[in-house]
Amino acid sequence: MEFSIKSGSPEKQRSACVVIGVFEPRKLAVAGEEIDRVSNGYLSDIIRRGDMEGKTGSTLLLHNVPNTLCDRVLLVGLGRERDFRDKEYCDAVRIAIKTLNDTGSLEAVLYLTELPVKRRETSWKVFQAVVIAMESIYRFDRLKSKQSEVRRPLRKLTLSVSRRAELAAGEEAMRQGLAVAHGMNFTRDLGNLPSNLCTPSYLAEQAVGMARTYSLKAEVLEQKDMEKLGMGALLSVTRASREPAKLITVEYRGTDRKQKPVVLVGKGITFDTGGISLKPAAEMDEMKYDMCGAASVLGTLKAVAQMQLAVNVVGIVPTCENMPGGDATKPGDIVTTLSGQTVEVLNTDAEGRLILCDALTYAERFEPDVVVDVATLTGACVIALGHVASGLLSNDDGLARELLHAGDYAFDRAWHLPLWDDYQEQLKSNFADMANIGGRPAGTITAACFLSRFTKKYRWAHLDIAGTAWKSGKEKGATGRPVPLLSQFLIERAGGRTHSAKSRRK
Repeated sequence: MEFSIKSGSPEKQRSACVVIGVFEPRKLAVAGEEIDRVSNGYLSDIIRRGDMEGKTGSTLLLHNVPNTLCDRVLLVGLGRERDFRDKEYCDAVRIAIKTLNDTGSLEAVLYLTELPVKRRETSWKVFQAVVIAMESIYRFDRLKSKQSEVRRPLRKLTLSVSRRAELAAGEEAMRQGLAVAHGMNFTRDLGNLPSNLCTPSYLAEQAVGMARTYSLKAEVLEQKDMEKLGMGALLSVTRASREPAKLITVEYRGTDRKQKPVVLVGKGITFDTGGISLKPAAEMDEMKYDMCGAASVLGTLKAVAQMQLAVNVVGIVPTCENMPGGDATKPGDIVTTLSGQTVEVLNTDAEGRLILCDALTYAERFEPDVVVDVATLTGACVIALGHVASGLLSNDDGLARELLHAGDYAFDRAWHLPLWDDYQEQLKSNFADMANIGGRPAGTITAACFLSRFTKKYRWAHLDIAGTAWKSGKEKGATGRPVPLLSQFLIERAGGRTHSAKSRRK
């Protein structure tokens, strides 16, 4: 989809459709008042008759509105003005894009971006509109014999700002929003692919291809390389799989080498049967999404490269399958991690932390400023937070606040859970340094406690995205989260600065 920014009166827009808002009860937003004035009360007459009351989620498409240059006007219900906040704004944009797409508008001018949203500036509204628009038109039908047809899909969207002085900020927000949306689409594509196609080798190929496109540095360690390093925890997970494990690193250099990098670590289990601790059959197909942490790290790197942020970022992706078999790790086995610490594997379905712990130790060699790992780690996080917020745990409160703020701004929110030493007691083992599970109570926290034992040398945060990385049911599919959160975190770390493509390390 093509995007542009404009400042101008709605009645003067030569477009297939102009989109304006209506508050409940029956109150036109400013852009609607302008059209109503030039059309001699055409809109207010319709509203007075009760055809559009402004209820949240309602729409009304009007043709041939008098004295306007557009073909159609789309009215979108906004709910009560006093309750109109960021969620209501995002919902209004989403229903507007869906209606435009469903009704065959090839282009439109969106005046919802001029609406006042509490605590949000124009750049935020533009950014969100771009991300939501790209999300709304996303389709994953490449594996169908006949691709789904959309009636004359929306191809061009112009975002309106109320003052010309806001055009520059709007342009930058549009550019960033489009980069983040492309990163999210990359993440969703990887997540939606079935595990017979999206294997560890495929992830490695995609990472190398992306690095080649954006002049990044990529390296892929094979199983023999990991054996030499001593990654016993990661290799214990992949033992029964015929697909070789990979450890992928992608480096983006956006500023001086002296600046320590942000390291992102993504869990890449391309299919998780649970191993010997076999999962129930119901919905096991969704375990192809167990690599969404890895996909979000790669998607974030793509967004950062497109934005050319002035920040150094390293992505680390440990990836393998977790399968049952004659050579599989068994409950009660003890493995030695890259750090030298030993782990008693009480449950082979708690495998994500085993590949992550070796990757977190491996991250030390990059001398990171901070490390953030992203993983579909625990079902307990879904029980605690549902599908709204990702779980956030950290050994540094300042880093946690940065991520929380970034998630709030990007509307890709997380919730800070405690990482107190009291919970470490649950990981005690009679036979090894620690067990890989801590029992049913506080499962999300004890999983993070396990990881924290491998992050003593740097500031670290953990994002549990088990409830937010994909949707089930009718809307089944990967969401692309937490690419917006991570991208905003890096935008803020870069101070909003970009760098010249010529200065990037080849």
